[in-house]
Amino acid sequence: MDALSFRQVQCPYCGEWINLQIDASGGEQAYVEDCSVCCRPIEVQLLGGGEDWSVEVRRDDE
Repeated sequence: MDALSFRQVQCPYCGEWINLQIDASGGEQAYVEDCSVCCRPIEVQLLGGGEDWSVEVRRDDE
C-alpha cells in the first residue's frame, strides 16, 4: 500500500460505502473518523505492514 491511499469501506451505522483516506506511513493506527454520509463516529483500525495492510471499521458504541 502506498503511504497515502484511499480505501472503500462500508459504514457500520448506515451501510453506505465511503472512501477513507489512509496514511500508512505512521504504521499501525487506531482513530475515529465520521461517516461522510450519516456523520456518525466510526472507529478505524489500520493493521499490518509492508504490502499487507488491512482496514477494519466498527461502531463507536460497541
